[in-house]
Amino acid sequence: MTAKAGGNTAGWIVAPMKGPVVMSGQDEQDTIMQIDRPMIDRVIAELLAQSLTVSAEQAKPAAKGDEDRDPWLVPIGVSNRHIHLSRPDMDALFGPGSELTRMKAMKQPGQYAAEETVTIRGPKGQIGKVRVLGPLRKETQIEVSVADGFTLGIKPPLRMSGKLEQSPGIEVIGPYGTIRKERGVIVALRHIHMLPAEAAKLGLKNGEEVDVEVGGVRGGIMHNVKIRAAEASFMEMHIDVEEANAFGLKNDVMVRIRKV
Repeated sequence: MTAKAGGNTAGWIVAPMKGPVVMSGQDEQDTIMQIDRPMIDRVIAELLAQSLTVSAEQAKPAAKGDEDRDPWLVPIGVSNRHIHLSRPDMDALFGPGSELTRMKAMKQPGQYAAEETVTIRGPKGQIGKVRVLGPLRKETQIEVSVADGFTLGIKPPLRMSGKLEQSPGIEVIGPYGTIRKERGVIVALRHIHMLPAEAAKLGLKNGEEVDVEVGGVRGGIMHNVKIRAAEASFMEMHIDVEEANAFGLKNDVMVRIRKV
């Protein structure tokens, strides 16, 4: 077996061989290794495969690096009504020891939409097929729209996730049982998820409010948009269905952050 200069395995020339091949070298003493034909064929095949893989990667067009991306642009994520459950409420609604069935991963690391759904019932009406999002949380939280509040007969406040003080309660109906929550229903405030490093690059910090510019026929400016800077985040702006419809937005449309 011989090879062209330069070490390019794609240019190797394999000469016909009969019987074993003997390779020898001098270290502190001569070492002789017997290599049979199948072993040589296998090694050559692996080297050629590696060479082809490297060539294919080099042939791909260079991806646009993060350094070339406009850091003030952020993709939209439209959030429909949903519910986050605590462990006790999961047991009550779906049975003791029940687990969520992962249906689709969300963009925020570790979060997902589950196959399980519930019905929520207020003083005036009810809404079915409300999606459960995982993983389970310390406290149950129900996120709805302003219009959903009219349907249910309640007035959920505009809040950041987790801020459930003085929020209305609701009845939640599952396939195994029903629970009555004394609080936990909110209309989620629009916000932008990003890494602390991304926030620092823009001169922003966690909890700060910014404006967001939306283009298009129904474009405009969204005020009072909270920055949520945390590790294990994916840069994305979350709005609800009503806001998306008002501005003519859908998932992954890019909008521009503007410092106040």
